[in-house]
Amino acid sequence: MTPAEPPQPSFTDRWGACYRLVKPGVFAFGNERPDASPTEQPVQEVEILEPYFMGEHPVTQAVWHDIMGQNPSKFQDGWSAGLRPVESVNMDDVQLLLSKLNADDSLKCHFGMQGFWRLPSEVEWEYVARCGTRGRWWFGDRDAELDAHGWHAGNSGGHTREVGLKQANPWGFHDMNGLVQEWCADHWERDLSTPRTQQPLGNGEGEKYAVRGGAWFAESDSTRNASRAFAARNKCSDGLGLRLVWEPVKPVDST
Repeated sequence: MTPAEPPQPSFTDRWGACYRLVKPGVFAFGNERPDASPTEQPVQEVEILEPYFMGEHPVTQAVWHDIMGQNPSKFQDGWSAGLRPVESVNMDDVQLLLSKLNADDSLKCHFGMQGFWRLPSEVEWEYVARCGTRGRWWFGDRDAELDAHGWHAGNSGGHTREVGLKQANPWGFHDMNGLVQEWCADHWERDLSTPRTQQPLGNGEGEKYAVRGGAWFAESDSTRNASRAFAARNKCSDGLGLRLVWEPVKPVDST
């Protein structure tokens, strides 16, 4: 287990969601274990060159409804449904959400910088999930410890739960392992043979995209940091949602 780091800069959006700074660094992308799935190899060292801010938990139903005017999620029952992750959204839905967010927030700044909203790349997602560790999960390799950190088939009760209920990783991020799979910006490639960078793999619109994190209905192995899966761009699933990244791009002109 990695020790907790000092709190990093963060900001809160108009819905109260927190976005935490992710600092540059180098890590081993993929699965180093000898029994690793072919989709998780070969392991390669990847450097994060540019800082970014990532949501400390997945986008909720309340936020999605406020931006999009509707809520496609399956699990809407109960007073706390708005605090559950939005799900049943495909890549076209996600791109529309990003377009609306960027149009609304084009003049907003954080820490004296303007930026834009996007999905994380697979590399960025795994870097945050690992938070400086190299095991199956950030807290170690034992399945028995997963219940304290994520929702999966063994403890979810057959549905999603409110975000942020499980213990955060040392960098302050919740629900990276389980609850809902999360869309990434990368076009799907079945293994890691292509050299990776912080930038997502593929240009333009793809037919299949990488998804990460496992879901409420997944067995524990699918929630590992290195576990990879994919979804067709038009797929909607009650175990598939998203987490946002805000990328700073330029200082605000003070003249």
